[in-house]
Amino acid sequence: MLTSVDTDLFRALADPLRFTIVTLLATETLCTTHLVAETGAKQTNLSNHLRVLREAGIVETEPCGRYTYYRLRPDVIEHLGRSLEALARTARTTRAAEARRPCS
Repeated sequence: MLTSVDTDLFRALADPLRFTIVTLLATETLCTTHLVAETGAKQTNLSNHLRVLREAGIVETEPCGRYTYYRLRPDVIEHLGRSLEALARTARTTRAAEARRPCS
């Protein structure tokens, strides 16, 4: 079953801009300036979304002079994938589509 940690991770990824950021970080480590250029988001808005991703543990930071680089944590994404696979496996093995509670 999904845990509260899983739920928090999915909530963090549910926002379209945050999902775009994660998609961009899957291919390279980027600083805020690069992410602003790639997404077209305002820097303050982007920083807020990066904070959510960082607090959820999806990205990690690396200071470099006056810039901060962001890097995706693939282990977290893999964890979410395993959680979804387990959920699908449960639905298949319990034959959830055929199980039905009567309405009263």
